[in-house]
Amino acid sequence: MTAFIEAASPHVMNTYGRVPIALERGQGCRVWDVNGKQYLDALGGIAVNTLGHNHAKLVPALQDQIAKLIHTSNYYHVPGQEKLAAKLVELTGMSNVFFCNSGLEANEAAIKIARKFGVDKGIAKPEIVVYEKAFHGRSIATMSATGNPKIHSGFGPLVDGFIRVPLNDIEAIKKATEGNPNVVAVFFETIQGEGGINPMRIEYLQQLRKLCDERGWLMMIDEVQCGMGRTGKWFAHQWAGITPDVMPLAKGLGSGVPIGAVVAGPKAANVLQPGNHGTTFGGNPLAMRAGVETVRIMEEDGLLANAAAVGAHLKAALERELGGLPGVKEVRGQGLMLGVELAKPCGVLVGRAAEAGLLISVTAESVIRIVPPLILTTAEADEIVALLTPLVKALLAE
Repeated sequence: MTAFIEAASPHVMNTYGRVPIALERGQGCRVWDVNGKQYLDALGGIAVNTLGHNHAKLVPALQDQIAKLIHTSNYYHVPGQEKLAAKLVELTGMSNVFFCNSGLEANEAAIKIARKFGVDKGIAKPEIVVYEKAFHGRSIATMSATGNPKIHSGFGPLVDGFIRVPLNDIEAIKKATEGNPNVVAVFFETIQGEGGINPMRIEYLQQLRKLCDERGWLMMIDEVQCGMGRTGKWFAHQWAGITPDVMPLAKGLGSGVPIGAVVAGPKAANVLQPGNHGTTFGGNPLAMRAGVETVRIMEEDGLLANAAAVGAHLKAALERELGGLPGVKEVRGQGLMLGVELAKPCGVLVGRAAEAGLLISVTAESVIRIVPPLILTTAEADEIVALLTPLVKALLAE
């Protein structure tokens, strides 16, 4: 019998509170650790593995690309960039795309676009409206836009130029910006991910679009986690029938291959010019092939409809099994981006769920986050509920 392999990383910087397992391989919505234990993946690499693991259509395409070109730099045209950009323009009704490597980079680029948009209009110190509980990344600028004091702690001084407002309160944003000629943009997640699966209401999104149009602001929607079909539409803001001026993407766009993108509409499409922004790795042939193939497979396999249907089934099952329990505050979210908020901190559930063979995460200390691959079946959704329910009940009884 093979000896048990302990998960340890003594030479890796200690920046994560890791679950003590090391994953080795995956298939569909299942993964196995180095000791052969199987897990149902309800985290999808934090909303990244759109097509699950070892997808029969994606893997050969990536193998084909690796054998041709992985990286060239942006000194040259990359045909895959134009192919993926054209598809994103088609899906969004927007104008053009900048490619980078991550959601943080996409959000950083959006902040730069907003600032230069303002400077180009003669505003010396542009300001951007951001939201309580938001999460946009951990660079100095994106961290400053983020609404989590714990993430800020120890890294001051923060970048200024951000005005923070509460969610879903149009009067609050009007009051916070009243008489301020320096405001250039509003920046938000349609559904906050790290902040606890907090959705923007449809009527609020529509009010905000109207306000941005009236005041000449850029509407910048961070769809890094809630985009790419996760809610049942390509982008979560589309449920409100609006179009942003700037939209950062990442996570699910490459099904696990690192990729970021900033999609721009007419007001923002030409703000960045040669020399204003750039990237070494961004838009490389491998990442672009991953993006092109991910979108193609999503369309061929009807994964938006699957996310909507299986997500509704999963949400209803969670509400049925957990919703009425004392200590469960709310089940919320849309499609396959769901959160279960408890009345007490529940970080211990991440490890306990893993022991039970289920991968989840906890955000905002008390919200169980479920963001599985978009290939999830109703049977697997029922399995998530069956594994999670006794763990939640046991925790609430403690």
